[in-house]
Amino acid sequence: MTRRPPPHQSLLDSIPGANSTRRPQPAPVDQWDPPVSGEMDLQITRDGTWYHEGDPISRKALVQLFASILRLDDDGRYYLVTPVERWAIQVDDAPFVATLLNVEGEGESQKLTFTTNLEDTVEVGSDNPIRVELDAGTQEPSPYVLVRRNLEALIGRNVFYQLVELAVEREHQGTLCLGVWSNGCFFPIDGNRA
Repeated sequence: MTRRPPPHQSLLDSIPGANSTRRPQPAPVDQWDPPVSGEMDLQITRDGTWYHEGDPISRKALVQLFASILRLDDDGRYYLVTPVERWAIQVDDAPFVATLLNVEGEGESQKLTFTTNLEDTVEVGSDNPIRVELDAGTQEPSPYVLVRRNLEALIGRNVFYQLVELAVEREHQGTLCLGVWSNGCFFPIDGNRA
């Protein structure tokens, strides 16, 4: 009987560029269509910590490697995808957390750039919008920014407070709301419009 390696090891072996010493760039996972291989005991918690079999993954380079092959499919599940395997994982909220905000300029010419917990940088604009959901019970906001494809970063609380300080009042889609400008686009942040 042949012993199959643990899912994470076979996955690592099949990631293009996994042995490189450079920071991995997002892989062309949308071009790959392998069958679902199963469930991996891997979880990304709301604070952006990645856990494998209940233990946090402490090596940032390994987390960055896994994040480079992460995909959200039409079934609403997150998968780690290689050309030959697709493993379902659990994501509690969003797979990334925006931890830093850089602001250039002001008003309508303002440019906002987020840095995530995995050192991705995201310039907010039409391709990378901000959206805010309000909890139906508590009315507490959950703000997000699109990082790539359909993967979002939860905007950390302290960073969201920075956004609130930049907010201006404006009519947007027929409703007066608070929002921020970036790259000529206005993004409501008060939860009135997504």
